[in-house]
Amino acid sequence: MTILPFHLSVPVNSLEKARQFYTGILDCKEGRSAEMRIDFNFFGHHLVTHLEPVDASHKTTDIDSFGVKTPCRHFGVVISLDQFKELATKLYTAKADFYTEPETVFPGDVKEQNIMLVHDTCGNIVEFKATPIHGLFAKTKIN
Repeated sequence: MTILPFHLSVPVNSLEKARQFYTGILDCKEGRSAEMRIDFNFFGHHLVTHLEPVDASHKTTDIDSFGVKTPCRHFGVVISLDQFKELATKLYTAKADFYTEPETVFPGDVKEQNIMLVHDTCGNIVEFKATPIHGLFAKTKIN
């Protein structure tokens, strides 16, 4: 199967804040835009931000994801450990609003991963994860 970019559309409360976060901090390239939306190249994937302040004002529920506090509604990308470290530095420098600061979870286990979750300043929580792909899709019994 040929893998093509994933497409995700999310509501935002401000297109200018979205532009500042996704291009200014994450270095995502801006694509098409219109009065009510901006498309971004989000690490090779197609992210569309739609100006929809009511929908962007949602309150997500925290869930226990195998002992790790996780927002039920979030999205993100898997990146290399080097990219993860570089991005963590950028986010700290930009004084980003972390939901979860960079950490290693499940150390020594097949599901070991480095994660960080950050508010995009426009109503969404974005996760960045560094983990070997074999661990990401490993079929294991999770306690």
